[in-house]
Amino acid sequence: MKRLMVVMTIILIIWGNALAEEVTYLEHIKPIVDSKCLHCHGPDSVEYEAFKAEKEKWLANSKGPRMDTYSHLIFYTAWPDTGALMRRLDDGKNTKDGKPGNMYIYLGSTEEERQKNLELFKKWIGNWTLKRWNDITKEELDGIKVPYMRKMK
Repeated sequence: MKRLMVVMTIILIIWGNALAEEVTYLEHIKPIVDSKCLHCHGPDSVEYEAFKAEKEKWLANSKGPRMDTYSHLIFYTAWPDTGALMRRLDDGKNTKDGKPGNMYIYLGSTEEERQKNLELFKKWIGNWTLKRWNDITKEELDGIKVPYMRKMK
């Protein structure tokens, strides 16, 4: 009986740690997006195609394409603009030239904060890839998880 209790305790600790470590959009990513990104990528920004059609106009007004919802972020993560979010947020450790993405600087006011927020994005996404749709394999795409919320069991 004592052995069973020890095993159950270990299982509960492992299961609890796994749940505690799961990064979700609602609990972790949305607060970062809300505080760091919405000034330029909020609800008053335009959809991707409209942004691309008049890119210079929107950039002159400090606006990028809209990214204020889960579905907008998925567009730039998994499909159809696979890897775009990762290419822009990457700290340069995954690039040949070592240059960070153009949005990395906005992940925080200090390098420590940027690294902390980048780590949350990486955990949320799962397979951190800078590849585009035409270059990614099915297995790599399957590795992109982007959970919306913690699953309650």
